[in-house]
Amino acid sequence: MDSNNLMNPQIEDFNEENLENSIRPKFLKDYIGQTKVKENMGIYIEAAKKREEALDHVLLYGPPGLGKTTLANIIANEMGSNIKVTSGPAIEKAGDLAALLTNLSENDVVFIDEIHRLNKNVEEILYPALEDFSLDIVIGKGPTSKSIRIDLPKFTLIGATTKAGSLSTPLRDRFGIVNRLELYTIEQLTLIVKRTAKILGVNIDDSSAEEIARRSRGTPRIANRLLKRVRDYAAVLSDDDVDLKLTKIALNRLEIDELGLDDIDRKILETLIEKYNGRPVGIDALATTVGEEVDTIEDVYEPYLIQIGFISRTPRGRIALPSAYAHMGYEIK
Repeated sequence: MDSNNLMNPQIEDFNEENLENSIRPKFLKDYIGQTKVKENMGIYIEAAKKREEALDHVLLYGPPGLGKTTLANIIANEMGSNIKVTSGPAIEKAGDLAALLTNLSENDVVFIDEIHRLNKNVEEILYPALEDFSLDIVIGKGPTSKSIRIDLPKFTLIGATTKAGSLSTPLRDRFGIVNRLELYTIEQLTLIVKRTAKILGVNIDDSSAEEIARRSRGTPRIANRLLKRVRDYAAVLSDDDVDLKLTKIALNRLEIDELGLDDIDRKILETLIEKYNGRPVGIDALATTVGEEVDTIEDVYEPYLIQIGFISRTPRGRIALPSAYAHMGYEIK
C-alpha cells in the first residue's frame, strides 16, 4: 500500500467503501437467496416498467446484515432510476425532508434506512408525499403563517428497518410492497462466500467456503466479514491460499465457534443457564447482566439463537432450551 495512504484515514475509508460496493450484486439475477422476495420483486418491477410508472413504495424488514440496502440499490438499478440514500435519524426536521424530496426527478428512488427512527413530525409530513406526491409546508409563525403545497415528481420510497413493529400503523399502511428478509441457509451463504472470494481474488476451496458459511449466523454481512479476516490470515500464513485448516485456525482465533456463536452469544446463554439457573429472564435484566443494549440483543443476537433453537421467548422472559445446554456443556437442571 502507498505510504501516503497509511497516513490518510479518509483514503482508507474510501478504499473500504469501494470494496464494499464491489461485492454487492447490482441486479436481481446476481442476488443470492431470498428467493420469494426476489421473484416477487421481479414481477412488480417488470409490471411498473411496462406501465411506465414509478414502482409502489417498498418496505424491507428483518435482522441486520441480510441485504436490505443491497436490495434497495438493485431495485433502483432494475428500474433504471437514480437513488438517494439517507436514514431516519438524519432527517431531523421537515426542511430536511423537503430538501430531499424537492430535488428528485421522475421515478427516482429514495432509500431511508432505519425508517422506524423517523421523527414523528417528519413522518406526518411524509404521508401526503407518499400518497399524493405533494408536500404541505407551513411558512412563518402565528397570524402571518401560511400553508403552501409543493407538487413532487412520482418517486418510490424504500424503507428499511430491523423493527417493523416499531413503525406506526399509518406509515406501514402506505407501503404497497412489504417484504421480510429471512436468515440465509448454509448453502446460500457458501455461494455468497465463493462469489465474494472471486471478486476479492481469494483462492478458496469449497470446504473452506462452507466452513465460513456455517459460522456466519445466517447473515451475508458476517460471511463477507469473516472471509476478509480469513483472507488476512492466508496472506500472512499461507501465501494467500485458503484451505480448511487455515480457515478453522482463523475463525477459532476470532472466537467464532462451529455454530457461529461469539463471546456475547455465549455470555447470553451462560447468563440464562448459570446465573439465573434456567429460570425465565426479562430482557432488561438480561441486557444489564450481559452488558449490552436491549436493542442489540433483540436485533442482533436473539434472532439467530431463536432460529437454531437455543433460546425461547416466553411471557415471563427468555429461557435457554435443551440444545443450548448441550452445546454449552451443561446438564439440564
